[in-house]
Amino acid sequence: MKTATHALSRARVASLPRNALATALATTTCVIALAANITSSHARISPSYPLTSLGSSMRVAVVDRTSGQILPVYQYRGEYWVAGVPGNKYAVSISNPSDERILTVVSVDGVNVLSGETASTSQRGYVFHPKSTYQVAGWRKSDLEVAAFTFASSPQSYAARTGRPSNVGTIGVAMFRERWVAPPQVESPAPREDWRYRQDAPQSKLGGSANSPLPLPAPSAAPVPQARDATESTRNEVAKRGSFAERAAPSRVEESLGTAHGAREYDRVSRTEFERLSDTPSEVIRIRYDSFANLVALGVIPEPRRPHDRSPNPFPDAYGNNSYVPDPPRWFR
Repeated sequence: MKTATHALSRARVASLPRNALATALATTTCVIALAANITSSHARISPSYPLTSLGSSMRVAVVDRTSGQILPVYQYRGEYWVAGVPGNKYAVSISNPSDERILTVVSVDGVNVLSGETASTSQRGYVFHPKSTYQVAGWRKSDLEVAAFTFASSPQSYAARTGRPSNVGTIGVAMFRERWVAPPQVESPAPREDWRYRQDAPQSKLGGSANSPLPLPAPSAAPVPQARDATESTRNEVAKRGSFAERAAPSRVEESLGTAHGAREYDRVSRTEFERLSDTPSEVIRIRYDSFANLVALGVIPEPRRPHDRSPNPFPDAYGNNSYVPDPPRWFR
């Protein structure tokens, strides 16, 4: 059995509802309370019309906690991007619209946000109750605290400072459905005629009834489900999606963004049990992020329009008024 954690309380951010959930502290199919076929959540959108969230079985958004705004999501060459502001805190908002519990394994910059391990979909995550929303706002330090996610330069990111800079600038959420196990059926023994209370029952040499029933064997305990090792093919699912921006992309105008290990904040979670329906996630969401200026340089965000350059005009309203000088406005005491 694995362990997981239920989030009991947290401050609201950007007026998004936040309900109870849990954080799975287990590594494979079974998890004890915290909270299959990869389904792509890509939709064809124009950079001019960004989305606010992604996903079908779950909804994922990135919230700037400093400004209180949900960051718009831009699609570029098959990938999704958001623009972060250096120094601002942010959170990964996840909603479970279904009528069943789900487990989400969350990674930032290629690092598991619960354990600090190099991320794998087989690791622990957050368990969500039906119709619940939660904002993952930091690196979990204990059942009561997180270190806030903060946009920072790539060398200052937690991943880079722990020697893992290769996946800085990515956010991943892998979702698993729960396996429901019916309680074991226990059959009642067939009724027997009890000779112990009959006066004509024969007596054994030891003083008891010769036909006294023997004690029935205790029913065997229900088998405990065994956790299965995750398949090797799912461990690097997020890493398989190559970076399109590295292919002849324009050079960045400033240093790329990563996620720093920010100040500690109160964020309480508890533990629960969760068994995965499959070792393969039902859905995987991948979001990349960088500064606004860098996304404009990469072509992810269209360059803002500038007013047409023109020479200064000494008479800008030459044809606007063909009458005489008007009287000044009247003053009233």
